[in-house]
Amino acid sequence: MPDSRSGEFRGNRNLGRLSRISQSRQEEETARCLELGLEAADSINDRRISLFSRGHQPAFAGINTFMKARYCEDVRRVGDYEAAFVGIPFDTGTTYRPGTRFGPQGVRRISAVYDGYSVDGAVDLFEELDLCDAGDVFVIPGNIEKTFDQVSKAVSHVYTSGAFPILCGGDHSLGYPNVRGIAPHIEGNVGIIHIDRHIDMQDMDMDERMHTTPWFWTTHGHESVDVHGSHRDHSHMHDVGLANCPPKNLVQMGIGGWYGSRPGSAVARERGSSVLTMTDIEELGPKGAAERALELAWKDARAVYLSFDIDSIDPGFAPGTGTPEPGGLLPREALEIVRLIAREGLCGMEVVEVSPPYDVNDNTSQLACRVILDVLGTMVVEGKLGHRRESRLPE
Repeated sequence: MPDSRSGEFRGNRNLGRLSRISQSRQEEETARCLELGLEAADSINDRRISLFSRGHQPAFAGINTFMKARYCEDVRRVGDYEAAFVGIPFDTGTTYRPGTRFGPQGVRRISAVYDGYSVDGAVDLFEELDLCDAGDVFVIPGNIEKTFDQVSKAVSHVYTSGAFPILCGGDHSLGYPNVRGIAPHIEGNVGIIHIDRHIDMQDMDMDERMHTTPWFWTTHGHESVDVHGSHRDHSHMHDVGLANCPPKNLVQMGIGGWYGSRPGSAVARERGSSVLTMTDIEELGPKGAAERALELAWKDARAVYLSFDIDSIDPGFAPGTGTPEPGGLLPREALEIVRLIAREGLCGMEVVEVSPPYDVNDNTSQLACRVILDVLGTMVVEGKLGHRRESRLPE
């Protein structure tokens, strides 16, 4: 429908907005590629092409970082960027199909097809966001607790540097150490919006913390939780929860199916967290469900963290995951929900459970990449991230 105020279609208005964004970053990148990659052969008419590939093109060439962003090899300089992609290639917490340790590389590989320019969102991430790839956390295969310590320290470093953490797993056990790297640095409560088909809230699975347990531990340290009523012998673990992550600010969306929800459902009911099943989302619609989640997660909270499990999307679209469960979100529904959530701003985000060995045509990795891009683009448009104002050309 045309806009009644201007008679313009939304796409035309967005093209107008995009035309007012500077292309100085692209020009700088072209000059850099020619300097580092040398001038092309004489037969090449487009003299912006270099001899060795050093930029975004061709998408199938080069050494991949996420979106072919700058590699922050010296992670002490990660604060020079506004957002940082961090891979966490860990799947020792998986209880069914492994393979998510290859998730970060799968997402990086398919991200090369994107140039950061979105007509839908009227945003140019390459111009409006200083993004880097900080590489992968050095995980300890076979040792969950040591890996958790590595992850929390790494995420804490990125967050306190001032860069927005984009955390790419790996299995969902990482939800707990990821939030543990951020929450202690926030003065006030942290809400969590968790989009998944599985509730992931039991205390132990096969006698350890697994990808079925992150939200038990994240909320376990809050004063509202009766620790004695739910505590077993966890003396071998380094800690037992986060004090500023109250269960009432944990919202879980898309939960359902026929696997893995009984133990966690009892904990959710006991602690008073909020569960929006797929049936709830169907009844409320994506917009209504997102609004309800935001209301609950932000109530008396200082910040909100987004956890997106790729198995929340129906496996017909996202087969490359460890525990597929039919009946999940359609891609368009999932992307609408994350955009609505991101409009209010986030303190960090994770996308987990991408397992490339089970993927088809990189579909699952591509959807994970789109979730990240839609969150970043929305935050840039809403002024929660990036430098949109400085990227505008003079009127």
